[in-house]
Amino acid sequence: MTFRFEVLHSSKISKARVGRIYTPHGTIDTPNFVAVGTNGTLKSLDSTLVDEIGLQLMFCNTYHLMLQPGTEIVRQAGGLHSFINRKQPLITDSGGFQVFSLAYGSVHDELKSRGVKKNDGCVMKITEEGVLFRSYRDGSKFLLTPESSIRAQKDLGADIIIPLDELPPYHIERETLQKSLARTHRWEKRSLDEHLKNPQNQAMYAVIHGGIDPLFRKESCETLTAHPFDGFAIGGSVGKNRTELREMVAYTRDFLPPEKPNHLLGIGDIPSLNDLVPLGIDTFDSSYPTRAARHGLLLTKQGGVKIDQMVHRSIFQPIEADCLCPTCQRYSISYLHHLFKARELTAFTLATIHNLYFMVKLMERFRLSILEDRI
Repeated sequence: MTFRFEVLHSSKISKARVGRIYTPHGTIDTPNFVAVGTNGTLKSLDSTLVDEIGLQLMFCNTYHLMLQPGTEIVRQAGGLHSFINRKQPLITDSGGFQVFSLAYGSVHDELKSRGVKKNDGCVMKITEEGVLFRSYRDGSKFLLTPESSIRAQKDLGADIIIPLDELPPYHIERETLQKSLARTHRWEKRSLDEHLKNPQNQAMYAVIHGGIDPLFRKESCETLTAHPFDGFAIGGSVGKNRTELREMVAYTRDFLPPEKPNHLLGIGDIPSLNDLVPLGIDTFDSSYPTRAARHGLLLTKQGGVKIDQMVHRSIFQPIEADCLCPTCQRYSISYLHHLFKARELTAFTLATIHNLYFMVKLMERFRLSILEDRI
């Protein structure tokens, strides 16, 4: 099966839509949530469990896989699907996000004034050629270029791949942001050219940048939609709060071609999904539900449940009575409370199963609401 996208229904009351992305490894119903498996695995789960949960698309990080075990090893194993024994679709990033995050810190850190100049010696030099950085594992030098990023993603063989882009910090001078945007556009075009030498039945999404500057966002959309990318991802710093995020995504979304799928990078918490699904975003990736699980926060329709609180010690019921996930079908809140208090590793597995299943079902409810024109 080759990559293609179709819109099945557009809401009568918003810009929300239900669609379907077809890939060589299966179909992705949209809107949908994409879990992040940094090292080729969702933390505490194996691929069989992930399939059982029903996760249609999983995000893996080229940067980490490039450093360990190395993309050549993955290629020798038959590609990432074979290496991790996943039958469903995969998406990989360029590696640039991790490189620049190590340089500047996360957006959260930066907004708290902790990350503007993190670096820690990881990024040594940024030039037109690419980014020279040191491995956080052993200090060895790596040059990440648009071409080498794409070659690495060819080794991995994901269904959807991402071109190399520069991720500038939220707080940045307009002139510096403009220079970064222009370089990102050149890098993305070079990435596309490298990809088209050997498409390998993979799709490539361009990454829209421009920070919180509307004119730069518009320019980025116009520049990148002029090239034959298969879809478009909204990336970079998109706001310091939910209001700014929603406004910037709504503005950017209007400049993207409706016949191609779009993706919002790094956003997937429930309040943001409630805000952004009506804007017509097709897929969202985030480590939020798996990270929350490891911290003992269980997702429910009534809100988050902090499982280590003593009130849960004697509740011999599942997390949610109507939840059909393997955790809720087999174990009680009391048992999960015990596992977290005892610091048993099984706690992370059971909590992650529930949270990912919750996200899968949440997106199903979103799709039904759009089909019924309630969103």
